[in-house]
Amino acid sequence: MKRLLKRRNLVGAGASIVVAATVASAIAVGNANADAADTFPSADACHVDNNNMPSGDCGDFKQVFAEDFSGDTVPVGAFSDCDHNVDTADAYCGGLADYGKYADDWWAYPVGWDDTAKSGADGNGGAPYGGTYRADKTVSVGGGYDGTGTMTVNMYRPDSGDDNYVAAVVPRKCMDRKYGKYSERFKVTKNDGGFKSAHLFYDGNYEMDFPENDYGDKISAYTHPGEDNFDTGVAWTGSAHSTSIEWTPGHVKYYLDGKLVGDATKDISDIPMSWILQNESSIVGPYADRGAHAELQTTWVTCYSYNS
Repeated sequence: MKRLLKRRNLVGAGASIVVAATVASAIAVGNANADAADTFPSADACHVDNNNMPSGDCGDFKQVFAEDFSGDTVPVGAFSDCDHNVDTADAYCGGLADYGKYADDWWAYPVGWDDTAKSGADGNGGAPYGGTYRADKTVSVGGGYDGTGTMTVNMYRPDSGDDNYVAAVVPRKCMDRKYGKYSERFKVTKNDGGFKSAHLFYDGNYEMDFPENDYGDKISAYTHPGEDNFDTGVAWTGSAHSTSIEWTPGHVKYYLDGKLVGDATKDISDIPMSWILQNESSIVGPYADRGAHAELQTTWVTCYSYNS
């Protein structure tokens, strides 16, 4: 069964899912402040002293995957033919066959899957306007905003007014894991309005989302069904940001730019889940105009297993 269908079933099972990411009553204010100044050494398990991708193990976390996209080129169109062994660690995109490690390391939601706004998968009932996952039209790897390599997700609403083209990309070695550490660095380089990200884990009644929210809003963290939710007060736009999730028995700690945002302790998942970098249409609005674009560039991603 598609993971989107599983997510739709969360509501039927009675899970409490936040529909509007901006509902203040669902959010507790965390420790990160609005100017988003980086903290070094970082407060997370890696204690890094710069914004480069961490290398090697960090305390109880063993590094199992790391990618900084440097020197690589994967054109738009390569993240295609992704309807193979979907939603498992064996999932792959046939269009990446000629791109070496990317064929082994990455998967994307297949063409034709509706995003959350269109499907109503989180219980929103279907927003007035949504999108379809089209990694084949939106995802590429190449030179980035800071002169290094990045993975770029360039979402847009076609001039024709058809559904938004959005993308969810998945590092395969970070799938089907119980506990661990999951880190990335990214920058929103364009925002015409109407788009968001929810980089998340979900299965059964459980869901963890960080970073999440519309690009015109602030970055937040959400934990379901326990509803330990945290607002960072930090904007998506303007600066690059680093985030990290440390998931251990009974805890999910969220970090932004080296600071601890919050420590969720209520109803924490103890089942294997997959890290999904989901980028999609706004659920609560404003909605994308014809020709509107939003672009997220990811500088690096890395994940770790947990060794207690």
